[in-house]
Amino acid sequence: MDDLGNVAVRNNQWQRLLNWHRRRTVNVHEDGQNRKSEQNSALDRLAKINWREWVVDPAEQFYYIWLQVIIFPIVYNWVIIILRTCFTSIALNYLPVWLTLDYVSDLMYVTDMIITVRTGYLEQGILITDPTRLKKRYLRSRYFLRDVVSLLPTDFLYFAFGIQTPLIRINRLLRTPRLNEALDRMETRTSYPNTFRISKLMIYIFVLIHWNACLYFALSNYIGFGSDRWVYPNISNPVFAATRRQYFYCFWFSAQIFTTVGDTPLPHREEEYLFMIADLLIAVLVFASIVGNVGNVISSLRDRDNVFFPNHELVKAYLRSHHISKELRQRIDNWYQHLHINKKIMRENEILQQLPLHLRTEIAVSVHLPTLSKVTIFQNCETSLLEELVLKLNPQVFSPGEYVCRKGDVGHEMYIIKEGKLAVVADDGVTEFAVLSEGNFFGEISILNIKGNKSGNRRTANIRSIGHSDLFSLSKEDLTDVLSEFPAAKRHLEEKGRQILTKMGMLEESGEGAVEEKEKIETRIHRLQENVEILQTKLARLMVEMESSTRKMKARVEQLEWEVATLEVPDDGLEIEDDLGQGRGEGVGGEIELQREEAEGEEEVNENVANEGKIKMEIKVKM
Repeated sequence: MDDLGNVAVRNNQWQRLLNWHRRRTVNVHEDGQNRKSEQNSALDRLAKINWREWVVDPAEQFYYIWLQVIIFPIVYNWVIIILRTCFTSIALNYLPVWLTLDYVSDLMYVTDMIITVRTGYLEQGILITDPTRLKKRYLRSRYFLRDVVSLLPTDFLYFAFGIQTPLIRINRLLRTPRLNEALDRMETRTSYPNTFRISKLMIYIFVLIHWNACLYFALSNYIGFGSDRWVYPNISNPVFAATRRQYFYCFWFSAQIFTTVGDTPLPHREEEYLFMIADLLIAVLVFASIVGNVGNVISSLRDRDNVFFPNHELVKAYLRSHHISKELRQRIDNWYQHLHINKKIMRENEILQQLPLHLRTEIAVSVHLPTLSKVTIFQNCETSLLEELVLKLNPQVFSPGEYVCRKGDVGHEMYIIKEGKLAVVADDGVTEFAVLSEGNFFGEISILNIKGNKSGNRRTANIRSIGHSDLFSLSKEDLTDVLSEFPAAKRHLEEKGRQILTKMGMLEESGEGAVEEKEKIETRIHRLQENVEILQTKLARLMVEMESSTRKMKARVEQLEWEVATLEVPDDGLEIEDDLGQGRGEGVGGEIELQREEAEGEEEVNENVANEGKIKMEIKVKM
């Protein structure tokens, strides 16, 4: 029976192995098909591109990658042209390699011109993609003249000066601004800018020492190898005849000068003195640039630490000056040490303060929204509300044995556990009722200020950190400010809070209805008082307007009576007839004006009476 059992087990093992092999074969086949489909889709996308309308966005990944590629031909020309010019043996021994690399770099220069022509630019914040405008802008810029000069076919001068004179390609060095653009773009996108700055400085120093080494060898050849102790030794000596030894010796000699070591032979000729003077002046600048750049890197690192973490030195000085106990100082030192070792960032808001608000919101959402969405009362809330709340979260770190809150304390904030474990302990500090871990939260009811809460917004338990715990705190004031703009969400959260308190038996149901009814009555009375004040103001304004209109009517009636009285006075002779003729004309106009003014007065009186009636009706309705 045992043998049959072993056979069955072995058969099952072979069956599982066979099934695993089949699944692996199927997966490999599917992966191959997926890769083929991706390649075909990429080829289809390339085929669909309209190359006549193709434009490069300078903010895209392609442009950034191309800037990194164009670094190689520029650095190649900076290093190799002077090397082949001064070390003729290197130029002649590897001539086919150099010529191939020369024309490959020229081809990359041409490609770079094409890409530059097709690179868009921003105008009033909009990317310009019109090929005609891009071409016109590039042809009128100074970059076009520089690029054309850097690609002039100076290689034809080989026929005049010989193939051993690569100095005729010196115009290729005019593409250096393109190198600076590439390095600046890389520095802004790298995650380690300080390391990149140091590396860039070392590359610059290497190129400078390389050029100086080549010039030193050329000057030694001009003076004569081995003519004195300063120049390169005689190449007839087998030890110094090798090409590799020649370059390394010259590079070491130049490095000694630029590092101001001073362990170099004294010059004997005027040419040697001039060369050393120039090198020493350059060495001063090199030394100053190295010290300055390294100092800036160290200063930026210190500033970064001061922004990321609280300043420990100031706190320690304060503790020493106030003679704080050794035990408390040790706890503070351990807290700082935990922050630095585990890279706990406490000043997120200060670090991101330089960014626009929408970018800060996106960062906070991506970092903190999963944690905030775990809180029960915030589930199913509006996304805009959660986006506002994530900006209010404050990270806090608690040490082992430290109390987050104690029973009976007034709750001013709620806590969300990001990492670590906390214990719910009794008043004796020994008995543990429960352990809270990552994703749990507490104190959410105390910040909602729910009516009828038996605890009165006070903590109902003691919460103590077991180890180092990372928490997010949300203050009551911040939540109130945010909920003031979201009344529907406020009602929703309060309802959820009441449900939780009801399950816990911490909500006074009897007093809740009375409190709400009292609040409604007070609100109605306050609203009626405001309406009465508004109507009284309107009534006073209408009374003033009516008195003013009455005074105007009296003045007009008196003026009309005086005009009528003047028309009834008789005159003698011919003047009576003339006056009568004029009086008739004036009398007709006067009558018309009188009728019009009387009509206007009647309309004003009617309007005032109507307004008074409306006000009385409004008072009756609202009372």
